[in-house]
Amino acid sequence: MRNERHDEPLTDNEMELFLQYLHRYAIHDLDQWLALQVGPEKFPVYVTLSRALEPGVDPSFYRRP
Repeated sequence: MRNERHDEPLTDNEMELFLQYLHRYAIHDLDQWLALQVGPEKFPVYVTLSRALEPGVDPSFYRRP
């Protein structure tokens, strides 16, 4: 099922579900990395999920929701 409500922000409940699904994906499905391009074609957002930090990045830079 696709949600086509791209012109609306996530509700608090949707954001909570998103974070739960992301956490579950990271535990069960993410192998080494995943690279995605999402959002509008004119202003894309590049998302990288990885099991490794980029060299020189301090782990404290990342927050845990």
